[in-house]
Amino acid sequence: MGAGSDPRVPFPIAPGQGPGWAKVAAAVEAEMPPAEIETIYLFRPIKREGREWGTAVVTRKTAEGGGRLRVYTAKYMLTVRGKDRGQAKVELSEVGLSPAEVLAQVMLATADRSGESEPPVEMGPRAWYDV
Repeated sequence: MGAGSDPRVPFPIAPGQGPGWAKVAAAVEAEMPPAEIETIYLFRPIKREGREWGTAVVTRKTAEGGGRLRVYTAKYMLTVRGKDRGQAKVELSEVGLSPAEVLAQVMLATADRSGESEPPVEMGPRAWYDV
């Protein structure tokens, strides 16, 4: 990162909590039953110019089995200042099918590739849902 303050938002007391993540959790639940969620990987949100952006990778159990998981990215942009405060945009996209152990390795390696100091936080579906 360049000079200046760090725009990354420290995770609140519990990662995955807050208004942006609540909107992501609702969008994910509308797409799939929470009981089918295997893992949620949360990237540290970024806050800049009155907006906050967050990304999660959500894995879903497949009917085919074989240790493969359906992989989704869930992104939000939340306005945190100004007249549109509280407005959000959420995108959920299915991006692939992967063995669980391969995806776990990829998530750990993202910190190295992106220059982040730490990999995304790994959580289960109980972080957002009563399952």
